[in-house]
Amino acid sequence: MDTAKDVIQIDDHWYVLATSSRADDRTWVLKQDDIFGVFDRYGDIQHLGIGEQGLYLDGTRFLSRLELSINDRRPLLLNSTVKEDNSLLVVDLTTPDLYEDDRLVLRKGLLHVFRAKLLWHKVQYEHLRLTNFGDKEVCIRLAFEIDADYADLFEVRGSRRPRRGVDLPIRTEDKGLQLGYRGLDEVTRRTRVIFSLAPDLLSENKAAFDFSVEPGRHIDLYVNVVCESGGDLPPVLTYEDALARRNRALAAVHKKVGHTFCSNEQFNDWLNRSAADLHMLTTGVEQGAYPYAGVPWFSTSFGRDGIITALQCLWWYPEMARGVLHFLAETQAGEENPDRDAEPGKILHETRRGEMAALGEIPFDLYYGSVDATPLFVVLAGAYYDRTGDREFLESIWPNVQRALAWIDEYGDRDGDGFVEYARCSPNGLVQQGWKDSNDSVFHRDGTLAPGPIALCEVQGYVYQARQAGARLARLFGDSDRAQLLDRQAERLKQRFNEVFWCEELSTFALALDGNNELCRVRSSNAGHALYSGIAATEYARCTAETLMSEAMYSGWGVRTLAADERRYNPMSYHNGSVWPHDNAIIAMGLARYGLKEQAMRILTGLFDASISLDLHRLPELFCGFERLPGQGVTLYPVACSPQAWAAGTVFMSLQACLGMSFSPHKPQVIFHYPRMPDYLHRVEITNLRVGEGVIDLILRHHPHDVGVNVTRKQGDVDVAVVV
Repeated sequence: MDTAKDVIQIDDHWYVLATSSRADDRTWVLKQDDIFGVFDRYGDIQHLGIGEQGLYLDGTRFLSRLELSINDRRPLLLNSTVKEDNSLLVVDLTTPDLYEDDRLVLRKGLLHVFRAKLLWHKVQYEHLRLTNFGDKEVCIRLAFEIDADYADLFEVRGSRRPRRGVDLPIRTEDKGLQLGYRGLDEVTRRTRVIFSLAPDLLSENKAAFDFSVEPGRHIDLYVNVVCESGGDLPPVLTYEDALARRNRALAAVHKKVGHTFCSNEQFNDWLNRSAADLHMLTTGVEQGAYPYAGVPWFSTSFGRDGIITALQCLWWYPEMARGVLHFLAETQAGEENPDRDAEPGKILHETRRGEMAALGEIPFDLYYGSVDATPLFVVLAGAYYDRTGDREFLESIWPNVQRALAWIDEYGDRDGDGFVEYARCSPNGLVQQGWKDSNDSVFHRDGTLAPGPIALCEVQGYVYQARQAGARLARLFGDSDRAQLLDRQAERLKQRFNEVFWCEELSTFALALDGNNELCRVRSSNAGHALYSGIAATEYARCTAETLMSEAMYSGWGVRTLAADERRYNPMSYHNGSVWPHDNAIIAMGLARYGLKEQAMRILTGLFDASISLDLHRLPELFCGFERLPGQGVTLYPVACSPQAWAAGTVFMSLQACLGMSFSPHKPQVIFHYPRMPDYLHRVEITNLRVGEGVIDLILRHHPHDVGVNVTRKQGDVDVAVVV
């Protein structure tokens, strides 16, 4: 298949559009640290759909084909799933009716083929078991078609390269194959496919086994796929040992985090899948735990995504926030570099590995084209201290926080109007540098694109939060003059924001202020982030909430990125009418901040209902913004990442919004501000919640007008307060 025909590039060629969809070629995903795999329902890797199937390491596809056949026929699929903890892909297959010269030699359903796959330290481990449930001996040929194209992830996404490296000769060994590629970056990448049994036939792209299985007996075959890059030789374990180590690693993480269980089993399914996705996407980097943004396109460190995911999970997994802050402090820009949109103090947008990044064919090896990651870094630093009281760590990154605040003042406000705006320096960089970073996401009421520099609505809120957080930290470290200055800056920004951005005729805040100081008078979900940050005046916040929850903006599943009667509205677009779960979680927190708990619960309920209709109860990166209709599920977006970290974090932030949960680092204390729960959640249990040096377990019970909070276990010095 010519996969290039399945990928379409738009003006900004870092985005993906496709003529085929992940909705019609459903896939399974496994990930462990820097290796991830995208498989079809049979456990195979094929060139189908948008062509993203494969086994990847460090931005390169090390295996582009691994297809199983029996007697040259594809088996019949009985069932396949990924375990609830995402550790294992399990597939059940059987054979169709198999013939030789028009003679039936094996009736369907007699031979069971079990497949299980897992990933561990740059190796894919697979176990196959063939079991004969018939009353006669079964003789079959089991074969694998194998290939590795070493495509850079951006090639898989559709980028065309004028030159590539050299494929190395394929080597056959006693029990497998070795494929290789020497890139233009002078890095040699190899894929070794190792079988536990010697194949009866072995060629450059095929391995076949002739098996005879007695009645009631089984045969086991193990397949290891080893990814080697630049001479790095990962150790190869047995399947059982790799599985045991994977399970032990998951158990170790579970001991350190809080757990949530509720009386609604479907809600539990959503909670459990979301937690498992976050654990799977979280990668051990040198600085700690970092949530990679999403699979397949964004399996790397993104500044904005990592920060927002850490904020979503802060109440139950604060170690993630520490890892994010440490990594982003280490990669903070130290000098101006227009090719990377870098300026001193600016926080990373994304980092990429792989051949194209190393050669500069894409600008994203270390790329800083994000206007909001820098203030959000300061916001997370302040929130992390409020959650943990970890003064020692905050003191270690305080210079980074100060440099981020200095970037806001010295580089963020390009025209001196008091607002932070962006305009790219790199010709290959992102045109739009807020979270809605597709080219057509910022425009005027008549649909014309807004000229830069662009001051986004939500970014001003993040800057307001950052200055408030910076003031709190400055006081913590004894710099009262700096704290007072930041407080004054925050208040001036809040006053000016409400004066300039409020649009009475829209009953919401403008999307943005363009380079001609003209407001983009468009109703968008961005305004909901102004509620989250607290920059919105109370009377404007309530009007904005009504607009967000209006029929034009709330689809029934969630708040659309754009109102349905705006000029550029398209429910199938990436940013102009779709529904993004993380966007809705932030809006829910904003609604709760202003006491609008009923509206926050409505958002939680819409997203919960969406999760029920989706595979594995997993919310994707986004879905289409069509109106919710009775008896119908959500409409999938064709190339959305799934899993996606900040989509997985949505349930935790949305639940926190309804419960009004916050923390005091001084007592320490857990505080519930006017807690509410929807009526389908009669009871919520939160266990192993670590606060300071203490640990508590809680049971929250739904009542008609409030929530009862009971402490069932307490170790150490920690208090619980309920504000009603």
